[in-house]
Order: sequence, then C-alpha cells, then structure tokens
Amino acid sequence: MSTGQPTGRAVSLALQSDKSTPAYAELARRIEHWGFDGLSIYGDLGYQPPMPALMTTAAHSDRLRLGPACLNPFTTHPVEVAGQIAALDEASGGRAYLGLTRGSWLSDLAVPQDRPLAALRDTVAIVHRLLSGDTSGYTGAAYRIEPGFRLRYTPLRPRIDVLLGVWGPRGAALAAEIADEVKIGGTANPDMVRLMSSWLAERCRELGRDPAELGLVAGAVTVVDTDGEAARDRARTEVAMYLDVVAALDPTVAVDPELLAELRILLAEDRDQDAGALLSDDLLDRFAFAGTPEQVAAQASGLFEAGATRVEFGTPHGLDPGTGIDLLGARVLPLLRGTTALSTHRDSPTTGSTADRLTADTP
Repeated sequence: MSTGQPTGRAVSLALQSDKSTPAYAELARRIEHWGFDGLSIYGDLGYQPPMPALMTTAAHSDRLRLGPACLNPFTTHPVEVAGQIAALDEASGGRAYLGLTRGSWLSDLAVPQDRPLAALRDTVAIVHRLLSGDTSGYTGAAYRIEPGFRLRYTPLRPRIDVLLGVWGPRGAALAAEIADEVKIGGTANPDMVRLMSSWLAERCRELGRDPAELGLVAGAVTVVDTDGEAARDRARTEVAMYLDVVAALDPTVAVDPELLAELRILLAEDRDQDAGALLSDDLLDRFAFAGTPEQVAAQASGLFEAGATRVEFGTPHGLDPGTGIDLLGARVLPLLRGTTALSTHRDSPTTGSTADRLTADTP
C-alpha cells in the first residue's frame, strides 16, 4: 500500500503559493524544526503553481513529506502530472506525495470538467504506469496513452502515494479503490470527518481492503494567536473565499442560502472582511481552525477522535505568519502529541529580522 504515508496522528502544514523563493526556504526550515510531519503547497487557481515552491522546500528540508494540495487533471495533463511528481520525488529523496482533485474556479477559464471521477481515475492509472515503467499503454474514459509511450528517464521510485481531495460518497468510493489518502479540503468539522470515514470504510469492506490502509486528512484555514478573538476575526476573513466553494459540499452543515448569496456578492466586490463578518462562531468552527493555541489544539483533537489520521493546518497560520507557525509548533503540536515540554525547551529558529521578512512577503 503506502510508500511513506504517516500513520496515526500526523500533523502537517499547508502554505499558499504566493511567496518568494527565499520565503519558502525559510518556512521549510522553520516547519521542519518544529517537528511537523509534512508540508503541502496549495494549487489554488490564480496563484503560483505549487511545484516550484515544493522544489525549494525539498532543497531546504530533510524529513518533511511534501506534496501539492492539489493538482487537477483538467489544467495539467496526466503525463505532465507524472513528470512533475517524479521530479519532486527525486529532489526530495523520496518524500513526495501526489495530491489530486477535480479543481475549483475552473469555470473562470471556461475549462470544462466533464467526467471528473473518470479523469481522476485515469490520471492515477497513467501516473502509476509511467512511474513503474509500464509501456503497455492505457485507455480510459477521459485519457489514454498509446502502447510504447514511456518516460525518457528512470524515476526515483516506481510508486508514489496518491491523495485524492474529495467531499462526496462517489469520490470516497473512488478513493477507496485507488488512493492512499483522502483529504477533505476546507473542513474542521468532526461530523464531516465521521461521515467521510463511514463512506470510506463501507467501500473498503466491499473491496476487501482494510480501511486502516487509507489515510483521512482534514485541513482548513488556520489562524492561531494568544489573542484568540483577534485570531478568530482574521480567520473569518480568510475562510470566506473557501466557504463559497465548500459550504454546499458538507451535508452535515446547513448554511442559509441567503447568507451564501450575500457572501458571494461581497467577495465579488473584494470585500472579504465584510463577507467573513457574516459567519457565526459555529460556522467558523466548522470550516477553520481559529483562536488560541489551546482552542486550535482542541479542534484538531476532535478531528482525530472523529477518525482523521492527519490534520493539516492551512495558511495564513497566524495574525503574523511566522508567529502563527511558531505557536503551532511550540504550543499546539505538543498538546496534540502529549509532549508539552517542547513548548518550553525549544526556541524558534527564526530571528526577529527573518520573521519580519516572512511577514512582509506573505499577504
């Protein structure tokens, strides 16, 4: 099954792809210092492609598991996906994972997303064939490669873990067949984690697969600070653009359609703060990690108890990004692992001047 997937209660961070190359290098060192299990780079439309940032983080870390969260098969052909992930795996010494999802906001590009599950299935099949050196070809419902086609180099590993970003039962059923991990991107909701866990377990049983082989990741916008109320106010603004996408996907949460309509209008007017102000505390807690270190740790613990095997804290991490990462590392991570001594014996590796540079470089 897996080729390096963390088991148990893994904790990773995710960064938005909006930074400079030196910033990614500094952040990779900082994140690894604190002992996080992995680092993901978002693939949100309109931001930098994730792979250049991942290549930089690979060069400035030794242990972190690295991957895009996520690529999609509509803007990147499966053959190019295979080549990109092979390059990252080689650069990181075998620490890469491949995150795939159908993608969001592609209607802005007039890119059709016909047969998304078929496209994901075909992408995974083609990537596996190319990495393993299989030249028999592949014919799927969405993509094909002719017999004899192969990569003109030897990848570091013949197989790389695949994560599928899905929300529904059909996506869960596909993931149970072809994935090593499932990510519910944009949730801090234990009810959604429990529901996804039940879908995955049911399909795994039908396939004769042990559900324990399939990791389940919950990740969302994160803002942590010693000033919990300020953190929660910032999180409302940050999560608004994602709520417009994921709120309708969560069947365990009923969001007022009129609220969503008003939210979309405000977002279209670039009034993200006003859009975020519409969110109640309960709604915020379903779609973001927000508050003091203790509040954020309690949210993450609830997701682990609901069945998550990994929690991913997403950007911007704090009112100040560097401070947020340090609080996650010094105070949240020890609470989740039961090793609170870390919070008093480990200092941040980043000087004040570096923190200032990171803050200036991160919107």
